[in-house]
Amino acid sequence: MTGQKRTLGEFIIENQHSFKYSSGELSSLLNSIRLAAKVVNHEVNKAGLVDIIGAAGDRNIQGEDQQKLDVYANDIFIQTLTRRNIVCGIASEEEDSFISINSINGNYQNKYVVLIDPLDGSSNIDVNVSVGTIFSIYRRVTPIGNPVQIEDFLQKGSEQVAAGYVVYGTSTMIVYTTGYGVNGFTLNPAIGTFYLSHPNMEFPEDGTMYSVNEGNYMDFPLGVKKYIKYCQEEEEDRPYTSRYIGSLVSDFHRNMIKGGIYMYPKGSRNPNGKLRLLYECNPMAFIAEQANGKSSDGYIRTMDVDPTELHQRVPFICGSKNMVNELEAFMQKYGE
Repeated sequence: MTGQKRTLGEFIIENQHSFKYSSGELSSLLNSIRLAAKVVNHEVNKAGLVDIIGAAGDRNIQGEDQQKLDVYANDIFIQTLTRRNIVCGIASEEEDSFISINSINGNYQNKYVVLIDPLDGSSNIDVNVSVGTIFSIYRRVTPIGNPVQIEDFLQKGSEQVAAGYVVYGTSTMIVYTTGYGVNGFTLNPAIGTFYLSHPNMEFPEDGTMYSVNEGNYMDFPLGVKKYIKYCQEEEEDRPYTSRYIGSLVSDFHRNMIKGGIYMYPKGSRNPNGKLRLLYECNPMAFIAEQANGKSSDGYIRTMDVDPTELHQRVPFICGSKNMVNELEAFMQKYGE
C-alpha cells in the first residue's frame, strides 16, 4: 500500500495549484485537520475504556447531552486549529457562539474560518457504531485586520472553499473536496499516515438504498411518505433497500460508494428540520455535488439557502442525483 499510494500530505501539496487562493494557508489548514483527526481517532478507538464513553454531564447549544468524546473532539480540533496560526475564527456545533482568533502578529491577518461538527453521530459512541467529524472552510468576508464577525460564518454553502469529513469506522478515512472532485484517504494505523485509497469518488446516478429514520414516518411531509412507499413497491427495479445507521457521515459515505439517498425531512416535531445547515448540510452538499450527487431540502438546493443563524436547522435530502430528483418530484406533486 505504502509503495503505491500517495499520502494525504503529498496529495495536498501536489494539488495546491487547484485552490482558489494558492497561498499555502489552505494546505496548512487541511493538514491541521488531518492531525486533529488522528488524535481523535486514537481516542475513538479507546471508546470502550472507562472515562471515555458516557455523557459528560453538560448539554450543548442544541439541548442535547454532550458525550465525553464530543467534548474531547471539540477541544482537540479547536486547540489544533488555533495553535497553527491559520484560521481567524472557528464555529462549532458544540459551542454557543463563534470563536475569534488573532494571528500570531496580533493583527488579525488570517483569512479562513472553519465550521465543524467535531463528532457527528455521537449517540452511537457507547454502542461501538461508526461516528465522524464534518468540517467546512470559508474565506472571511469582513476586512482583514479586524476580528471576525458573524457574517464571516453566515455564508451560503456555495461560497465554501473546502469541505470534508472523517469517518471513524472499521478503517478511518478522510474524504474532502476543494471544488475539484472528491478524494478519500485511509489511515494506516501502523504508521499513522493517510494514503489515497478512493480517488475521484462519485455517487452512482441511480441507487438502490434509502436512508431515513422510518420511526418518524407519521411525522413526515406527505411527499416524503409517498416517496418512501414508492421505494418499497415491488417493481422491476424496486423495492429499494432500507439502510439507516443514524450517523450522517456513515450513511452518506455508504450511499456515495454504493448509490443511495439520505433523507432527514422536517416534521411537526422538527418544523425546520433537525440537521444543522452550517455544520452538517452545507459541507455534505458540497461534497455530494462535487461527487456527481445532489442535495436539497426537497425544493431548494442546499447550498443556495441563506444562513440566518449559526445553529440553523434545515430539512436535508442528499444522494444519487436521480433519486433526489425523484423525491423532489414527489414533493412538488404532494407537498407537505
